[in-house]
Amino acid sequence: MAPLVIPRIVHRHVEVDGVQVFYRESLPTRADAPVLLLLHGFPSASHQFRRLIDALGAQYRLIAPDYPGFGHTRAPSDFAYTFDRLADITEAFVEQLGLARFVMYVFDFGAPVGFRLATRHPEWIAGLVVQNGNAYQQGLSKSASEFIELRPDVPGDEGIIRDLLTLPATRGQYEGGTSDPELVAPDGWTLDQHFLDRPGRKEAQIALAFDYRSNLNHYPQWQAWLRKHTPPTLITWGRNDPFFPEPGAHAYLDDLPDAELHILDTGHFALEENLPEIAPLIADFLDRTWT
Repeated sequence: MAPLVIPRIVHRHVEVDGVQVFYRESLPTRADAPVLLLLHGFPSASHQFRRLIDALGAQYRLIAPDYPGFGHTRAPSDFAYTFDRLADITEAFVEQLGLARFVMYVFDFGAPVGFRLATRHPEWIAGLVVQNGNAYQQGLSKSASEFIELRPDVPGDEGIIRDLLTLPATRGQYEGGTSDPELVAPDGWTLDQHFLDRPGRKEAQIALAFDYRSNLNHYPQWQAWLRKHTPPTLITWGRNDPFFPEPGAHAYLDDLPDAELHILDTGHFALEENLPEIAPLIADFLDRTWT
């Protein structure tokens, strides 16, 4: 029997601009192991990457923070929940850890956070892993476009957002579009809902939902960054995502014609169902691009 190599994972907090940022980090066996920064989506947190960290953490240094308003991170009561501020905190977190170069995994909310980092610090980015993280108009479904048009001063619009913060909606984001729901563990949506139900968390998510439209104004800037810097890119995409459909994956090829694209028959949280397919792709990508 081949020896099993099980990674050690540490769970820490670091103070960044008054925010206690929680993060998970694998301790690989190699001191010079490639670094992968994992940027989570809505309504989840770094726990969505637990199985990926277990799969790859012995060979690679995987780091996954929780944003303010998510997971175990603790923010002051007057924190302003915008995507610019999430990027500010993540940028300061990277600087605090002394990460000078890394491959960046962007998923869902991780795309607007991560691409803000990339345009501010192109020297940090050794490559991209894009998993249902959108940066193109054609990557927005009709329902996503309608959601982005919600306004805080329109009666009923906040109620539509609040409906998305309930357990049935949270569970639906995990199981919707999957080929085999039995492959999706209930722990993800259960833990997500636990954090959503904590004091102040729904208000944080409502503020971010109303701010999401700010990301669309950045799309041309992010696309220009991709064309200019042409980072090595691996795209793994669940084609049945109700928010970010398959055209959003193919759109990257207009700016990154050499990107590696894999379309999977699953939904939004593709890692939940397709980790056995995605993890080897990421390992191979890191081995080929890090040096």
